[in-house]
Amino acid sequence: MWKRKKTAKPRPALPLELCDLCGQVFPEQEAATCRVPDSSAADPDRHWSDGLRRLTACSEAHLETLRERYLKRPYVEEELWAAKIDRVLTHGPSALPLEQLACRTGLHAPEIRRAVAWHNDHRPPHS
Repeated sequence: MWKRKKTAKPRPALPLELCDLCGQVFPEQEAATCRVPDSSAADPDRHWSDGLRRLTACSEAHLETLRERYLKRPYVEEELWAAKIDRVLTHGPSALPLEQLACRTGLHAPEIRRAVAWHNDHRPPHS
């Protein structure tokens, strides 16, 4: 029987991905990915990708199914603006004057007001 030397280093774990459709876990290099328009997507770190959602799938067929679902979803500017406001208020002070909120989100006052109105109309009811 062979014994492993105590000084042998364990192999590094392979980076894994998770299929957004079926939940299967698979090696990162086998992932099928794309970005689709999604007004609910506001990335906390990559502001350039606001309004785009990265999809990850275990196969091209699953990726196409996901892509079709997102392309059928309406793109609502007010939803994206609300997501940007949420990002700012989640990662900083929980309340800001309108001028500071405009500065931190890149939105104008009328857009902020429309985003707040959209959010208030679309928030889930309290249980």
